[in-house]
Amino acid sequence: MARNKGLMSENLKEEIAKELGVYEQVKHEGWGSVSSKDCGSMVAKAIEIANRKA
Repeated sequence: MARNKGLMSENLKEEIAKELGVYEQVKHEGWGSVSSKDCGSMVAKAIEIANRKA
């Protein structure tokens, strides 16, 4: 089964990463360096933003 890539725009991911304080890490080391805890926090924040817009 193909994975759905790009469910969250790069701009949104960067905005959330900045808000959570992991953007510099992403900028220097890439998305693969972000901890699973921080990724979970990013998903939770994206859901919160989506719910506000709905």
